[in-house]
Amino acid sequence: MNFIGVDLHKKSITVCVMDQNRKVLARKTINCKETNEIVDFFRKYRPFKVVVEATASYPWFVELVEPLADEVILANPKKLRVIAESTKKTDRLDAQILTEFLVLDMIPRAYQPTPRQREHRTLVRHRQFLQSRITSVRSKIHHILSNYNADRKDLFSAQGGPAYFKEVPLSDADRFVIKQLWVEWQEHLTQRDALTKKIKAFIAKAPQREKEDRALLMTAPGVGFVTTEVVLSELGGYERFRNSKTVAAYAGLAPAVRQSGEKRSKDMRITKEGSGLLRWALVESAWRLVRSSPKWAARYARLKERKGKKRAIVAVARKLLCVLYAMLRTRTPYKVVTTETKAPQAPRKRLVVVRTSPAGPTTTTQTATPRTARKNSAKTTTTEQTTTTETTQPRTARKNSVKTPTTEQTTTTETTKPRTARKNSVKTPRVALPPTTESTTPKTTRRRSAKPPTLEQITTV
Repeated sequence: MNFIGVDLHKKSITVCVMDQNRKVLARKTINCKETNEIVDFFRKYRPFKVVVEATASYPWFVELVEPLADEVILANPKKLRVIAESTKKTDRLDAQILTEFLVLDMIPRAYQPTPRQREHRTLVRHRQFLQSRITSVRSKIHHILSNYNADRKDLFSAQGGPAYFKEVPLSDADRFVIKQLWVEWQEHLTQRDALTKKIKAFIAKAPQREKEDRALLMTAPGVGFVTTEVVLSELGGYERFRNSKTVAAYAGLAPAVRQSGEKRSKDMRITKEGSGLLRWALVESAWRLVRSSPKWAARYARLKERKGKKRAIVAVARKLLCVLYAMLRTRTPYKVVTTETKAPQAPRKRLVVVRTSPAGPTTTTQTATPRTARKNSAKTTTTEQTTTTETTQPRTARKNSVKTPTTEQTTTTETTKPRTARKNSVKTPRVALPPTTESTTPKTTRRRSAKPPTLEQITTV
């Protein structure tokens, strides 16, 4: 098996041939117009694999060599940075590097569309070109009339047109320009209508799988004839994508990532790689979608509050593309899924808890808080769980506050000295203390005060 690398240009090609041991067998530069010489040269080294960069003018070369080669590989020029960043860059070296990568099976491949997909792309992209020219001409006419304060919204309707231009006091130069622009606008309209008929005739000859894909996409809201054709033509064979993330990255709608060590930049812009026509069609469909669908409008409103208007609509367009890809891959039409909303829960009943303390019984009333505040609120107790509860002081004073005694505590305990003097102090004998009522010390002296004994901790000697 031989391996051939081709450095393709508009006027000539430079070829390098190697064997499996990366030994150079031949080099040659051939004029692109000498197609017979190109075929004769490649026929000498059969069987072979050939690689060429996916530049703007590769299709003719692929069609010429494909019947002779075992495999024609398209290399992704963006990922072959070793060629573009080389200090020594010549056509001979570029062809040699391509051949060496081919022998090592290290070529970053680009997708090669089928002949039908190439025709579809040509028609759809030319329609977009005509549409952009129509918009440009209309804007130019509006601009000229606005200089005379004579612009109007229905300029291109039956009430406007050349009959209205006669009423406006235009200069000779502006009147001449507007006439030519009006003729150009009408020509572009005629060409667009003819091209639309050509696309519909092309669709009528589509295979069954393509017809099913087109019918699936048309079920999605905000997706019409133009968006459907753009998605099918630009994505090509959607089966080659692993998941929806790779589809978004292919369309250039995924945000860029920059990470070094533990630092990772956030809120970066989208890469804008791939087809600009595909991104444009998805964004336009996203605008129609947020105006017609309450579900998508709610999503857009949430994103708009956090990210702004432009980033929100791009995020909606990316989500729409992922949905369309999932529809095609699972062969499922678009469905609106409604989620049931639960009614707010009624507040609970009040719970009365009676606490006993040396100063006398204390009655407190606790009210259940709403569900949304449960995480930050204290847990409420029920009569089946506990019968007594400690009095709760404010959160800021819990650490220094003294716990309130209850009737279920132990019967004996030692007197506690201040915490700062425990290590150097001598243990005192147990002395029975008379029942006393707990007094609350000021906040500034609570840390050094000893905990007073409880009613059930005291024993008589």
